[in-house]
Amino acid sequence: MSTFLQVVIIGLGRGAVYALLALGFVIIYKATETVNFAHGSIALVGGYLVFVARDSWGLPWVVAALIGIATSAILALLIERLLLNNAKLASHDSLAILTIGLDTIFFTEIIRRLGVSDNPNLFIRVDPIRIGDITIQGIYVISLITALILIGAFMLVFHYSNWGVSMRAQAENKEAAALMGIRSGRVTASAWLVGGALAGVAILFIASPSFAGSGLSATSHAIALAAFPAAIIGGLTSTEGAIVGGFVVGLTNSFGDFYVDKVFGTLAVYLIMVVVLVFKPSGLFGKVEQRRV
Repeated sequence: MSTFLQVVIIGLGRGAVYALLALGFVIIYKATETVNFAHGSIALVGGYLVFVARDSWGLPWVVAALIGIATSAILALLIERLLLNNAKLASHDSLAILTIGLDTIFFTEIIRRLGVSDNPNLFIRVDPIRIGDITIQGIYVISLITALILIGAFMLVFHYSNWGVSMRAQAENKEAAALMGIRSGRVTASAWLVGGALAGVAILFIASPSFAGSGLSATSHAIALAAFPAAIIGGLTSTEGAIVGGFVVGLTNSFGDFYVDKVFGTLAVYLIMVVVLVFKPSGLFGKVEQRRV
């Protein structure tokens, strides 16, 4: 029983991080109807700045972490303002392909810069936590608490602030929202900014031996991309679905890792995504779009 609870806690800790990344996917999609395939690389760039600020500039970890989060947020904002915003005539599919190209560029450059280093661990050392017969790695508890606080704060702002109302209105009907005085550019830019910041927080946990088996590396990028099936499972149009999808992916990955092997743990996530898409193409909480022909 204690082993089962350990696996559950690890799954919840991983799921919380996937939920942060999936939430970023969904926020950006709701604002632009474009899937941001560069999300993993945006997180990776932020993680690299944490490493540089801490190890090369000698800054305290907290300051380095804030710099990394800010870097991810600003990079996401620049992508939207300089590229997507100036490609207004491009289709959403073309913009998604553009983000795939950006992902390849950022990923390749960061891995080139890291070289054959020891894959730096971005998170501070956390001692294991023992509760009765259960011993769990402290980073999973911290990731769960951190994610719940951030998700809770986001949901409050999303549902009760003017920004949240504007975001929901634009996602529902962009033309009607513009007629009501909602400035689409500001809503879109802020969505990318928030999505990038969430990716910057997530990479702090992902680039640790507990998650990746090593520190910041190509594996970190692959793990970050697991947030994509989390967003699909929950539904690309649902913020609540992104959170649920994140925890589904985290628990599936944890149980697959422990009871079968790591390869199956990764495979199982995509198997669930395929099953959900077959029986509910819009995701568990996604909105079914009806188009007039």
